[in-house]
Amino acid sequence: MKIVVCINHVPDTETRIKIGADNVSIDRAGVNFMMSPYDEIAVEEGLRIRDRFKGEVIVISLGSDLHKETLRKALAMGVDRAVLLKDDAQRDSFGVAQGLAAEISALKPDVVLFGRQSIDFDDAQVGTLVAEMLGLPSVAVVVKLELHDDGSVVCEREIEGGHEVVLTRLPAVFLAQKGLNEPRYPSLKGIMAAKNKPIEEKAALPAEVRVTTLALRKPAAKNPGRIVGTDAAAVPDLVRLLHEEAKII
Repeated sequence: MKIVVCINHVPDTETRIKIGADNVSIDRAGVNFMMSPYDEIAVEEGLRIRDRFKGEVIVISLGSDLHKETLRKALAMGVDRAVLLKDDAQRDSFGVAQGLAAEISALKPDVVLFGRQSIDFDDAQVGTLVAEMLGLPSVAVVVKLELHDDGSVVCEREIEGGHEVVLTRLPAVFLAQKGLNEPRYPSLKGIMAAKNKPIEEKAALPAEVRVTTLALRKPAAKNPGRIVGTDAAAVPDLVRLLHEEAKII
């Protein structure tokens, strides 16, 4: 079975983000980067599928040479091959999807895995866009995935207030959600082996820029909290303030 996992190189979740001097990108000075956490779940699921059905796991990332760090981590986790689709330019989600879809189409995989979203832009579009471009069924926010020998798939996806059970068939695209599995830590043996594994580099398919960032800004600072009172006598004042100042009732 051939399994493709698409991963992204994103700022660490604990990094304090600063807006760059150009006002349309982040200041990368002192910023640590990592594999997007949802993508780690997708890589783990790909490895588990391979361990059960045999075959290979191929990870793909689209971006600059900086993405090699994240590809190396995936290799250290145990994936078989890594492909970097090189492009130093900033792409919108549609452009990223076009580049990934072109490479995936040539590979003809049985399973394509994404994280539910990348934590940099958080738009949760690329996985489903790729599925549409490939003409494959897709299931998002997957928390349980069962593949059967006959190519049928039963999975559960999160919806508001519960889970939805979905039946489909391979080949298909799945977007991993937290709870699907617990990603493994790369072993020392895996880390050492990853240093000697080649990363295949290809030029990403050119894509038209359809979305342009005009400006970045941080959210406005929240107003400090205020204690109106400590007993029932404060209720009328609280209601008035919620109505007149906060305007939420």
